[in-house]
Amino acid sequence: MPTVDVYNANREKVAELQLDEAVFGGPVKEHLLYDLVRYQRAAKRQGSHKAKERAEVAGGGKKPWRQKGTGRARQGTIRAPQWRGGGVVFGPRVRSHAFKLNKKVRRAALRSALSRRVEEQAIVVLDDLTFPEIKTKQVVQLMDRFELKDMLLVTASRDEVVARSARNISNVTVLPSEGLNVYDILRRRNLVLTQSAVEAITSKLGA
Repeated sequence: MPTVDVYNANREKVAELQLDEAVFGGPVKEHLLYDLVRYQRAAKRQGSHKAKERAEVAGGGKKPWRQKGTGRARQGTIRAPQWRGGGVVFGPRVRSHAFKLNKKVRRAALRSALSRRVEEQAIVVLDDLTFPEIKTKQVVQLMDRFELKDMLLVTASRDEVVARSARNISNVTVLPSEGLNVYDILRRRNLVLTQSAVEAITSKLGA
């Protein structure tokens, strides 16, 4: 069972925490991480791309020249795909790129992503995190104390003060525990969790 140190916001060790082996100490399954990132990114695509086919292009109602006797190939419309300005063959259509992935697969991938961060010793657990006011400087100072270049900061529930303090920092993402996902874990090199967030995640993903 993996064990991590618990720190306060000043990087003073205050306790040790045993993490659930099933959530934070399982095997890292690379193919599941790949599937989940593709699943998340596909769901975010707008799918608004569109090209006109020959029936949708304006003009071309008249036959360009008579069928026979000109020595040229027969043509029915100047809006056929081989003509400049004609319709596109099998062009992109407006559609959803989302696809289904089973809930068990999504949960297993999330466990794999968490286990990878524990393996890499790229996880920090804080006993609590509260800011008296909305100030970006507080987040910068926290990162400096723990020598972090970037981080995914996860709190037990949405904390507006923390979220708004970090929103102007490009390499910081703040999420509540229920919004934790594989893509954001892998996008940031360091994972910072509050102790209550660890409990919420363990309760959700544990056996």
